[in-house]
Amino acid sequence: MAGNGKPRLSVFKGREAKLNRAIFWILAQDGPLTAYDICRKVRAQKPLRHTRYSVVNRRVRSLEESGYIEKTGPKKTRAGFEAQLYQNTYRAYLAIIINQINLNEFIEKAEENKIISALSSIIPTEAHKAQDA
Repeated sequence: MAGNGKPRLSVFKGREAKLNRAIFWILAQDGPLTAYDICRKVRAQKPLRHTRYSVVNRRVRSLEESGYIEKTGPKKTRAGFEAQLYQNTYRAYLAIIINQINLNEFIEKAEENKIISALSSIIPTEAHKAQDA
């Protein structure tokens, strides 16, 4: 956990963290996009201006394998080809939110019922244990 009370998720660590964060935010704001459209929007951001398409495409495929983004279907391109559309999964939205909140502040200021709700979603129940076995 970082010193500011925020957990450091593996998707936001390392050299690909900045690009992952950019891809998540682009898909969250603009909805399903092709890898090429994601690349164009990534390059529109000043710190990522020189990012190559091959790097973005590789990162998109890696995030898909990890379950953070998913294919939604094909889109016909101007050249007549079909390109896959990608969108965030709930796992990506959860990662974005967890990356934004300060857990120390949440624990200190949250109401009792919200803490109970968070605990119940984290702690496995007997039904979940039976399914996993």
